[in-house]
Amino acid sequence: MKSQTHTGSSPPLEDAGWSVWSRRWPTWAPHAAAVWGVLFAVVEVTWATSGATVSWSPDIAYAPTVQLLLAVLAVLAAAACLATTRTLARRGRVTVAAALILAVPVFVMGMASLPAHFVTLASFSGVDSATGLAQTVMNAVGAALLILVGMSYRRRLRGRCPRCGQDHAGGFDGPLAHPGPSIALKRTRVLVCLLMCGLLPWAGVKTIWTLGGDAIGVTAQGWREMNAGESELAKALASVGIDVTVLAAMAAIFLLLGLLYPWGQVFPRWTLILSGRRVPRLLPLLPAWLSSVGLSVYGVVLLIYAPLSATGVLPKLKPSGAFTTSSGITWMVAFGGLAFTGLGFGLIAAARSYSARTLPICASATTRVPAQSA
Repeated sequence: MKSQTHTGSSPPLEDAGWSVWSRRWPTWAPHAAAVWGVLFAVVEVTWATSGATVSWSPDIAYAPTVQLLLAVLAVLAAAACLATTRTLARRGRVTVAAALILAVPVFVMGMASLPAHFVTLASFSGVDSATGLAQTVMNAVGAALLILVGMSYRRRLRGRCPRCGQDHAGGFDGPLAHPGPSIALKRTRVLVCLLMCGLLPWAGVKTIWTLGGDAIGVTAQGWREMNAGESELAKALASVGIDVTVLAAMAAIFLLLGLLYPWGQVFPRWTLILSGRRVPRLLPLLPAWLSSVGLSVYGVVLLIYAPLSATGVLPKLKPSGAFTTSSGITWMVAFGGLAFTGLGFGLIAAARSYSARTLPICASATTRVPAQSA
């Protein structure tokens, strides 16, 4: 496998004030996470005691007891983040690690509905639940901060640079050296393409309905009536045969391709004034990581539920909305499971590859890193 040396060259934006501040994230991330934890706890306690309805999904709301437990966990995580700024004995280090290991998955699961909120907002369909959206965003912010704190703390304990993870002299607030553009390994590209095939049944059925056809017990007329309350944008897209959720999936595929190929690291010529500039790593990585969690979880649940319902292990799905048969809605649940699981895990695989291939190191480091490690 070929290796690629970080060139140390950086675009002019690296010297901007905000970029200097961002370079020092290992210093401020623990304090930011602590502030988040306290604010999160205050909001959760306020909602729990006032009886506010906070949605985790369209059909599930947080119980007040769960909100109070989340508040306690957020405070514990905040304390653990502050503790990472100190020199701790072995017991203290174990306690901090346990708190972060417990908190991160909980808050990651709390942001699972982020893709659904994004599609709703992007289609101008309004907000289903303002408190649910706020809860999801708070969970996403908290999960990101806790992951940053845990990553930098682990690197410190290993005697490495808390920012780039390399073993080098000097501080961690200097310029970064970025690797050149590269393509994902063939096995990663093949895996992502196979996962994307899961979208075909789901997108195909929705496109048939939108174009005026009938499929799996749903008529075009029933589909139009069920979506009569959609936004004007969604209706306009449907009038030309485009379902808004299929369009969102196409946007995710565009993101996937950018994560796999060099044009996702350097703006291509068709981006005009941005052509030739380095793409900020977080520009594709943030939407990829934030959406992949919810899509994967939702898809796996649907994939498990559909066959168990069809075989009678779980209650059979009853026809609802535009669906006229139990088998039709069961097939659609299975198609949705294939689509969301494929898209979610495809984003995870592509984002992992992109993250490894574009990982910058401190300019003072001399370590060579693999150009393609995923």
